[in-house]
Order: sequence, then structure tokens, then C-alpha cells
Amino acid sequence: MKMDVLLGLQWGDEGKGKIVDVLAPQYEVVARFQGGPNAGHTLEFDGIKHVLHQIPSGIFRSQILNIIGNGVVLDPIVLKKEIDGLGKFSIDYQKNLVVSKKATIIIPTHKLLDAALETSKGDKKIGSTLKGIGPTYQDKIGRAALRVGDILSSDFREKYDTLVEKHKTTLSFYNHPIDALPEMEAQFFAAIEFFKTLNLIDSEYVVNDALASNKKILAEGAQGSLLDIDFGSYPFVTSSTTMTAGACTGLGVAPSKIGEVFGIFKAYCTRVGSGPFPTELFDHTGEAMRKEGNEFGSTTGRPRRCGWLDLPALRYSIMINGVTQLFMMKADVLNIFEEINVCTYYELPTGERIDRLSFEISELDVQPVYKVFKGWHCSLGDVRSYDEFPSELKEYVSYLENDLQVPIKLVSVGPDRIQTILR
Repeated sequence: MKMDVLLGLQWGDEGKGKIVDVLAPQYEVVARFQGGPNAGHTLEFDGIKHVLHQIPSGIFRSQILNIIGNGVVLDPIVLKKEIDGLGKFSIDYQKNLVVSKKATIIIPTHKLLDAALETSKGDKKIGSTLKGIGPTYQDKIGRAALRVGDILSSDFREKYDTLVEKHKTTLSFYNHPIDALPEMEAQFFAAIEFFKTLNLIDSEYVVNDALASNKKILAEGAQGSLLDIDFGSYPFVTSSTTMTAGACTGLGVAPSKIGEVFGIFKAYCTRVGSGPFPTELFDHTGEAMRKEGNEFGSTTGRPRRCGWLDLPALRYSIMINGVTQLFMMKADVLNIFEEINVCTYYELPTGERIDRLSFEISELDVQPVYKVFKGWHCSLGDVRSYDEFPSELKEYVSYLENDLQVPIKLVSVGPDRIQTILR
């Protein structure tokens, strides 16, 4: 058995949580492999909206084992709140949620450092969620971080204090206040005591044993490919490997064990925070797209930047991830438009047209070259099969498939589970 991977192909917020929830019945294990509470995976069913930040999106299926892998950075306070929020759904998290002992812990001073570093950038802010993600990954790479397994050791407090003193030196350099630290620490250590009651495991063995037993595993990514630390729009990126390769390092699975790679993209583009966005719309069209799609961050509440679909960027993400199937989300948001644009090339200041994301693309003032499609301009709310799609939407899907050379196997036409059309 091989592990399937599901990830976003744009700048995040593509709808991964909904799709994991839809696909979950086909799997026995769902595992998160990177990111932290800066991710917000939204699921909607039975008229109720759920937002998960660190817990895998298979948690609402009682028969599925949900694994938080070693590549994740965990905030114990946020995790406790998430688990408390699941209480009303009678979810037995002791049975179907496990956490890797090698996952890295976000401590209170990581959040203070995040704020201090972002403030120091002035008008060059990257748009951090201020959840402490970047500083935690910095400590991980710098071999100074605390990991989940450390909370079980008798000298955990000593290790914690050593790291905090290091952070205080940096915070002092930036003249960043630490008045809130005592209250943050009280919440943190209360959450740590709760954390100790969870099922903490050597997840790499659990994952590989499951594969050896022919169990079906779905690896769930956070953020999006264009936010990858290596291949995203650097430096306006997240701090982890958001691609298929990250599933290997974030769960301890060999590349040869990767099966299907499901790439999720919106029928248009959005982005939160700073960074290049060639197809961004600054006019009433962009505002209408934001309003129709309710494009506000599920973690931060920030309004998302909106624009037309960018094919050069999408081809790039498909290439570096080895995508085998495409899932198109939020097609219904385009219902309101008479015409729909798709970026097919970039035009450089020199007049040259390119269809690749080069190293220099972040620094260049590129202009999108669009292909125009006629909109379907009708509701898709009651559509339950591909045959019921308006001809204009079918044409849109067919064009994208032919251009991207990967089949679009699923089209989402609304937020609910039942508004997911399999082809």
C-alpha cells in the first residue's frame, strides 16, 4: 500500500479541509505532516461550520486514526482549545487522535518573537499570522527547539527556561515588551499538563506499520505550494515544506511509498499577506469575488486578496508536486460573473511573454495575459452531478484539463459535503 497526499497548489486557503472530510471514508488514517496553527481547515456539514487548526480533518470520522506528524509545530494551548471544542460532538480523541513525540512545540516566547520580528520589518512585513510558527521552525533548524517528547522528561522545565532566556535576549534587542509572558506561561503549562494525557507516539513507526498492513493513509498538507519555503514566492512564504516532499519528511515515509497526489486549487486565486500576486484584482470585480467567496482568513479573519486563475503558477505547482489528480474548489463563486478570465502567460516589461515562474518573477513587474471565457451566470447550489453543469462551466473545466494535462476529478460547487461533484 502507498500513502496518498493531498495538498494546496496556490497560496493556501484552497479548501483542503473540506476535501479531506469528503475523501476520509476511503481511508483508515489521516495524517498532518507540516505547518501549525497558522493553518485553518474549514469543514461544513449538517449545517454546521467547523474550523480545525492543528488536528487532522479526519477527526469527525470515528473509524479514522488521526496523526499529528513530526513535521508539525504544535501550540499546546491551541490544541487544548480545539479538543475542548470537539467535546460536544462526542469524539473519542483518546482513541482516534495521536501525536508524534518528534513534533516541535510552540512556546509563548515564540509568539512574542514573531511579533517583534514582524514589527522590525516595517513596510516590508511578510504578513505573518503571529502564531509563533517562523521562530519555532528557526529553533528547530537551529537545534534549540523543544519537542513533544520533552514534556515527559523530568528536566522539561529546565529545558524550557533555557530556551526562554535565549529568546529574552533577542526580545530585549528589539525592545519588545514581555509583560504578557507570565499570563501566557500560566496557560501554556496548564495546557502541557493536558497534553501529557494524550496518546503521544513514535508516529513514523505507526505510519509505516499501517502501510505494511495495507491500510490506506491520506497525508494532509497545510498552507499551499506557492508558500513553500524553497519553491514559494520567497521571502513571502511559510516556514515549512508544503509540497509532496514535505509529506515524506513530515511523517517519515520513503518517496517510493507515495501513491496518488491530489492537488487542490480554487477556480480563481486568493492570497493572504504580502507578496507577488500577478492576477490580483484591485477593482470592484476583486471586491465582488471576495464578498461572494467569503474570502476572509479562517485563522486571522483578514480579508484575502483576490484575482483570476493563474495557469503558469498552477502548472509550476503541479510539476514540483507530481500531481496525479486535480480538485477544483469554489466554482460557485464565479457564478456572478458574465465573463471569466484566466491568465495564460506573463508579459515582462520588455514585452516578452513567459509561462514560467523564474527566480526573478517576484522582483519583476509582470502583467497577466488573459484568455476570456463566457460565464455561466447561474446558481450551482442544487447541482449534484457533472452532467447538470452549465455548458460554460464544462468548457472552463475542459480547457483547464487540456492546458494542465492532469484530470480534474472533482469540482466543488458549495461549502457543504454534498456540494462536491465527483467526475
